[in-house]
Amino acid sequence: MELVLKRENGLHGTILIVGLLVALLVCPDAALAKRPMAVKIGRGEAKVTALQGTAKAASEGGKWRSLKVGNVLKGGDQVTTGADSRLEVTLPDNSFLRFAENASFKIVQIDMSADAGTRNARVNVALGKTWANVSKTFGVKPGIEVACENAVTGVRGTIYRMNVNDDQSALVRVYEGEVAVSGGGKPMEQPVPGMGPPEKISGPVSVPGPRKVTMEEWVEIVRAMQQISVSATGVPGKPRPFTAEEDKEDWVDWNKQRDAETGSQDEPRQGETGNSGFFNWFR
Repeated sequence: MELVLKRENGLHGTILIVGLLVALLVCPDAALAKRPMAVKIGRGEAKVTALQGTAKAASEGGKWRSLKVGNVLKGGDQVTTGADSRLEVTLPDNSFLRFAENASFKIVQIDMSADAGTRNARVNVALGKTWANVSKTFGVKPGIEVACENAVTGVRGTIYRMNVNDDQSALVRVYEGEVAVSGGGKPMEQPVPGMGPPEKISGPVSVPGPRKVTMEEWVEIVRAMQQISVSATGVPGKPRPFTAEEDKEDWVDWNKQRDAETGSQDEPRQGETGNSGFFNWFR
């Protein structure tokens, strides 16, 4: 690199440039400290935007890796959180998904682009507590689903949570808007006949074609300040109101505090990360 200075600035200009270069080399963090940090989230990505404690992820066929703020998650990634841990990921539409301690989930799909008019994401939760805060500002109707073995939540509102228990029973509570909760269950394929010796059969009969079936088909609309419980066998209760008193727990209080502190989802978020004061927000 060639530097050309005017003659009259000569020595003073050279000293200034050398000083700046030394400062950048010796103290790069100090030089960038006042610059806002922005992280672009790709169409098919989720970004780890907050982490307290520990979490790890594994891509399909890959090894487990420890997660840090700023890491990218994609479709097919399995994620677990450690004891006394909390994890937040941000989707490309600036929606939040948060997970409490000892949670286990898989990112099945992320496909979000305002230009392409797509806003689809699906997360399957095997165990633990999930909080969803869906952005209102993307301009495209959300197709965001948080599912467990016995239920699927389709977002019609903005803020809700799902608890998946050890026995696969689930609890969904809605704070704003509406959520469509439908029967889950693992789809079962028709068995394929195996090869074997010829057998005597009766005359031809009409049989239905192969199809996928579920344990039970049902849909319930759960509105703001309502909850629904789903049993370990996939049987839903009826939506009913819940009170602030019965909903009070550290996990809920923390999420409400974070939603309030982050404010508008159009605003960049910054802070600190660590095991004690963990907030480090990226746009």
